[in-house]
Amino acid sequence: MKVDHETLHKIAHLARLEVRPEEEQPLIESLNEVLTWMEQLNEIDTTGVEPLTHISAELNALREDVVGHQLPRDQALENAPEKTDAYFQVPKVIE
Repeated sequence: MKVDHETLHKIAHLARLEVRPEEEQPLIESLNEVLTWMEQLNEIDTTGVEPLTHISAELNALREDVVGHQLPRDQALENAPEKTDAYFQVPKVIE
């Protein structure tokens, strides 16, 4: 598959990209290089190679959720820059 001007405009439209005329030719050449490289990858024999679902076979080392020593509320709020009753007061983030 080769990328031409029409294909580039279609890709740019789908990706909501604005491509200036002076950027078209270098972009077409770059996309064609990527597609050529992908075609080379298709030539590799991958029979017997399992597809990856995760980059690593390691599992999460989870621990039991056990109640332990807790900081009393008064002590936790002691150094808070702003507090309201028994809560931390923070700036509004969502409007």
